Amino acid sequence: MALIPFAQMKDTIKKAFINVGLSEDDAELCATVHTQSSADGVYSHGLNRVERFCNYVKEGYVDVKACVDVVKENGCICILDGNRGIGIKNAITAVNKAMELASAHGVGIVALRNTTHWMRGGSYGLMAAQKGYMAICFTNTESCMPAWGAVNNHLGNNPFVIALPQGDDVMLLDMAMSQYSYGKLTTTRLAGEKLPYPGGFDENGVLTDDPGAIEKSMRILPTGMWKGAAMTIMLDALAAALSAGSCTKEIDEINRGSCTGCSQIFMVFDPKSFAGAEMTQHITKTVCDYVNASEPDEHTSLVCYPGQRSLMRRKKNMAEGIPADDGVFAAVSKIAGV
Repeated sequence: MALIPFAQMKDTIKKAFINVGLSEDDAELCATVHTQSSADGVYSHGLNRVERFCNYVKEGYVDVKACVDVVKENGCICILDGNRGIGIKNAITAVNKAMELASAHGVGIVALRNTTHWMRGGSYGLMAAQKGYMAICFTNTESCMPAWGAVNNHLGNNPFVIALPQGDDVMLLDMAMSQYSYGKLTTTRLAGEKLPYPGGFDENGVLTDDPGAIEKSMRILPTGMWKGAAMTIMLDALAAALSAGSCTKEIDEINRGSCTGCSQIFMVFDPKSFAGAEMTQHITKTVCDYVNASEPDEHTSLVCYPGQRSLMRRKKNMAEGIPADDGVFAAVSKIAGV
């Protein structure tokens, strides 16, 4: 495991993206998001996803020349078609449009269809909250999780994001509908570690904390068990219905890598039209401070609000360097030609 300075990691990722056909501007944009994700400790969707994305570009799953089309716009609502372009670029276009609509109407709702993997979903909530907005974002995915009581996979893990401005940073929930995402399983396995809590079933149907066994069986555990399974079904239906896009069944039929053809929702709220910017900041700070004031249990030193640990990792990683698996960084460096 190496510690890589932010600038070096971003430059390496950018060169890799340029070498597979991204423009200079798009490579800069995507490399920044990937590196920021790793800096925040979301390694699974930062550096660790670069090689896979590059392979998808080479396979033609992602069209690096595609641009977003406006399908329909009505007041505070807009439907966009991503034309299977770069997922990060499409998602940034969508959240920026949602902020623009929220400034005009108090609320902006953008439904993006026919796009590709947005990488770290929390990036888009973070972008909105850092500019003073509140946001709810979610996406559907290809099937990678069983419905409750099932053995085979008919559900996506359908990441869900909520973000609010909070002091100098944000209050940020970024969660998959599985107890652990596949990216987290991979990161844990590469580190030679076990999961803190059981995260799925092995091939014999036994609940386990072994990430490799869960990757092999593909029987990840829904967050909250049957409740998480129910929520992922509803998020899938809602994302597809609002965008007039593909649901998980149809993404499976597309069968062009992770999330190709998926549907995403970006809901942004301008605090000025609700409680006001100052009151919103006061409320979120009060909530966060109250959570931090909780008495820690026997295994915890600080009880954190959503997003706080990412903020702490960001400060540490920016100062000391971003942890990178040697094999993963070597693979990306090879694509980059460095």
